[in-house]
Amino acid sequence: MTRKLTAALVAGTALAGPAMAQDTMTIGITQNNVGVDSYQTTYESAFIDAAAANDAVETVVLDAGGDVARQIAQVEDLIQQQVDAIIIWPTNGEAVIPAVRKASQAGIPVIVTNSNIAEQGFDFVASFSGPDNITQGARAAEIMCDRFKALGIETEAEIVQISGQPGYTTAIERAKGFEDRLPEVCPEVTLLETQPGDWNREKSQQVMEAFLVKYDSIDGVYAGDDNMGVGALNAAKAAGRAGDITFVGATNFAVGYEAMEAGDYWGSIYQSPVDDAEAALQTAIDVLNGEDVPFLNYFDTPKITQDNMGEFTKPVF
Repeated sequence: MTRKLTAALVAGTALAGPAMAQDTMTIGITQNNVGVDSYQTTYESAFIDAAAANDAVETVVLDAGGDVARQIAQVEDLIQQQVDAIIIWPTNGEAVIPAVRKASQAGIPVIVTNSNIAEQGFDFVASFSGPDNITQGARAAEIMCDRFKALGIETEAEIVQISGQPGYTTAIERAKGFEDRLPEVCPEVTLLETQPGDWNREKSQQVMEAFLVKYDSIDGVYAGDDNMGVGALNAAKAAGRAGDITFVGATNFAVGYEAMEAGDYWGSIYQSPVDDAEAALQTAIDVLNGEDVPFLNYFDTPKITQDNMGEFTKPVF
């Protein structure tokens, strides 16, 4: 999918520096897989809206459809178009590095959005804009541990984990953050097993069904996002075991928020795709303007549980 549109900077931001020499700056974006979930669909809409409200930036909006080869070809096409900057939401954090390197060698700054590339590609990236996924995983572990302490089972609880797509940086980092932090805050909690849910609710439900057959006792489930977490919840409900399990996720989807309202799902990490998209666009603009941009340009993603969810608006995705 390709869209071209003209946009100025985010309202209230003035152009300065190198970009002023041009009538417009052209920013290309290649996304991971629009339509696979409501987060990515909302992200694309927010990116287009943030750009369409303005007239000093032209954007080329592409979608890789989850296909690494297609995304590499899209980056190469953007290089041929001589865009001023490229934003990439990687389909695979390692496989896209050669394409990112080509863009960098062509003098085109690359901004990685949402999910970072592997560390060996950092030399070819101007900035990463998105959530700190390791911190998200760590915060999810804290949510889980605090709940177990409130229930008085922190010395005996057994849990399972449903991770995202294998090889995808966000999945790797959230799992690492969770697995590193859990023994620090609840050292006697046992992680029984981890299996991928591929960000898919139906697959995650199947994974959880297998866990429920295999393990007589499961006290908690950590899922790499709420879409997968609700899939696990649905499996536990069907088995009549949901009431005994604490569910914690990330990227608080509307379905996760609704499950929290119903008292079925304990907590998550609040992350806005609108903030994500707008931050990526602004980071690209700032880089082109020669501003001092952090290499890791994170936006905050706080904890949300049944106890504090009234402080947050319901997600629209």
